Amino acid sequence: MPDVWIGFNSDDRRRYWWRNGIVTLALAAVMVAMSLTARGPVGWWLFGAFGVFSVAVVLSAMSSIYGRVLLTAAGLEFRTLVSRRSIPWSEVAAIERRQRVLRSGIWSDLRIVGFGRRSLTIPGTFTNRMRDAELERKQAVIQERWSLAMSD
Repeated sequence: MPDVWIGFNSDDRRRYWWRNGIVTLALAAVMVAMSLTARGPVGWWLFGAFGVFSVAVVLSAMSSIYGRVLLTAAGLEFRTLVSRRSIPWSEVAAIERRQRVLRSGIWSDLRIVGFGRRSLTIPGTFTNRMRDAELERKQAVIQERWSLAMSD
């Protein structure tokens, strides 16, 4: 079977970029307000710490938007903006769907559970749509590849 990429399509990327843009603007507004009111070294330490936190949030969101996973016969190859990682199919114990309830709604994503290791979120699989056909398709493709690899 040919290799398969799992990630966001261009419409989903655009939609999440809008959300990322709103969060970035909010963080920038807080940074401006903090810089105008910072007094003494404690205020500037807080400003710096919040700045580092803001950059981490924006980079994490960008990595989630552009991250992808390549499904090969040997395993999964995770590719994000900041890391590359390969996991053989033999180390996969389960593929699960996780749901989290937040103020903005119910968010779902797919995770790889390893034997005796923490689970890894698969980039390009988070959504807040109920009964998302695209997420179900991605989960079915990953499950099928995993089953084929384990039967060989």
